[in-house]
This record gives sequence, C-alpha cells and structure tokens, in this order.
Amino acid sequence: MKEQIVVTASQPVTDTQWQAILERDRNADGRFVYGVITTGIFCRPSCPARRPNVENVRIFPDGTAALQAGFRPCRRCTPLSVAGSPVTATVTALCRHIEHSHTLPTLEELAAQCGWSRYHLQRQFKAVTGLTPREYALAVRRRRLCGNLQRHTSIIGAMEDAGMESSSQLYTQGKDMLGMRPGQYRSAGKGTAIRFAIAECSLGSLLVAETSQGLCTISLGDEPEALLEEFQQRFSGAELLPPDGAFDDKVAQVISLIEDPRQGLSLPLDIRGTAFQQRVWQALRQIPPGTTLSYQELAEKIGQPSAARAVASACAANTLAVAIPCHRIVRRDGHLSGYRWGVERKRVLLKRERVIRASECDK
Repeated sequence: MKEQIVVTASQPVTDTQWQAILERDRNADGRFVYGVITTGIFCRPSCPARRPNVENVRIFPDGTAALQAGFRPCRRCTPLSVAGSPVTATVTALCRHIEHSHTLPTLEELAAQCGWSRYHLQRQFKAVTGLTPREYALAVRRRRLCGNLQRHTSIIGAMEDAGMESSSQLYTQGKDMLGMRPGQYRSAGKGTAIRFAIAECSLGSLLVAETSQGLCTISLGDEPEALLEEFQQRFSGAELLPPDGAFDDKVAQVISLIEDPRQGLSLPLDIRGTAFQQRVWQALRQIPPGTTLSYQELAEKIGQPSAARAVASACAANTLAVAIPCHRIVRRDGHLSGYRWGVERKRVLLKRERVIRASECDK
C-alpha cells in the first residue's frame, strides 16, 4: 500500500501550472515543482513520468520547500539540480537511505554510507537540498507521522511506525511537528470546538475562526464557498459553531485591521505550526506596517541566515492572513513573491500600508 502524505505548506495547482505539467513544459522548470501526495514524490513540470491526477497535486516554489514537507525527489527528472552530477547522485542516495531508516541516521552513519567526511557531507547535502541531513530526516519523520496518524487506530502504533522510540518522544517532538497534540491531529481536530464566520471586506470574502485558545484561521478569497470548503476539510473532525455576538465583534476587529493596519489586533492567536514556523511567524509580527523584508533578511533576523528557503516555506504555511503579516515579505529585488491569498491582495495590502505610513511621516 502506497503511503499517502498530508501537506500543509503547499499550494493547490493553478490552471496555468496544470497545463504546464500536462504539456511537460520545460520552460516552466525552475518556476515551481509539484508533489504527488499519493506517492510522496516531487517532480519538475517537464518530468516524463506518467501524469498524476490533478486532485493529488500540490505546488511548491522549489525543491527545498517540497523537501521541507517530506516529499522525496523524483529519480527520473532529478528536480534538485540540473543534470545529475556525482555530488547530486550521492546526496540523492543519502536521501533514499534516510527515507528507509527506521531511526534518525547519525552523521557518522551517513558519512560511512557515502565515504565523505562529516563536514563535507553536511556542506554538500545542504548545498543540494537546502536542508541539513537531520532537517531532512525530521521532515521525513513528520510525513510518516502524519500519514500514520490518519491510518492507525492506535497512536502508539503510529508512533512506532514513524520511528519514535517512546511515547514521551511522540508528545514532545510530535507536538512541534504537527502544531497540535497527536491525538487532535489524528482526528482532524475532533473534540475541539471552533467558532467561525464568513464576512466580506475590501479584499473579497473573509473567513475567521477561533478555538478556545484564540484565532486559528483568517482566510481571504474570491468566493465564500471555496473558503468554507477548505476550512471544513482542515477541521473535518471538529465541532464547528456559528458566530455569536462576541465573535462578531472579533470579526469586526479583523476587518478593521485589513482596512487600516494602524488598528492593530489585540486578540489572542492559536498558532499551529512547528517550532521553526512559529519562530518565523513571531518575527513576521515584529515587522512594522509599511515595511518589507526579503526572505533572506527575515532568515538573518531569526539567526538562521542559511534558511531563506525554509523561511519562504513557513510563510506559505501561515493560515492567519494579516494577523501574521507574511505579505510584508518580498523577493530580494523588491518584487512581489507568491502569497497564499493571491499576489494582487498582497499588492493592495502593501500599497495601503505605504500610503498610511507616508501620511504619518508628513504630519
């Protein structure tokens, strides 16, 4: 039985991207890679392999983002680099070894596998994948844990199949990996009450939701039906509650923040993500309105200057639009990069913030 994986840091395929995949368009190579959730493999758009079903395709900006989500590179199109160099072939073989190891391999074990020194291994592995061997191994473990929790009736069985040695390890590492307790993840939020409402704002349709811990979702879109469908899939096991008067006031605060970022948002947030993602999201909240940073600058801000691609993946995984202002991150050249809720909304938000900041400076 093939392992189906669960992806939280990717984007659904667009019509243009799907057409490029159907046509195996080489001009699209380098613009994105696509992962197939039923196989756990990611490919270039031009990959000669049999085309997957569109509903199983997820889009990533690059191979590093796909690796962060636990996908492994395709052997046919070698999406991690141009032409299969000996170094790339060795790193790909190490990835395979990590994927088939039931425990986390040590650097010594991997070095013995390929004949490199530990230092050379660490450097070359990160140069090809953007991750250290340990980071890649943890991404693989997370993928296994996600899939196992959805298939197993026993959480202990899911833990053992993911290569975790004890229940204490599951509940310490597992919560960081999943952003919630393993039992909650397995049941898609079962036992969690979530209140939500759909409204309209100047950026289109808006869905706001909260748990007892705080706001867990702020989504923007063109159609309320699409927002509702995605939300219901994400929390299919939760008890979904209609808004009440108090919650309507919170939705109004979110709308005020969208229309005027000077309002701020004092509401608590239920931030669900890995430890690394939460560091990125916390740093995003410290960027003043009207100011932008590049992915590289944000990586340096959190003390990990080599993690720009991982930072980009964390921004893509954000589910709290505007409250966690990932729209304030741009490419190094200042041009707009992707945005979960549409680049045009990102452009409007940044323009609005710049106008407000300029008016304040003129006073």
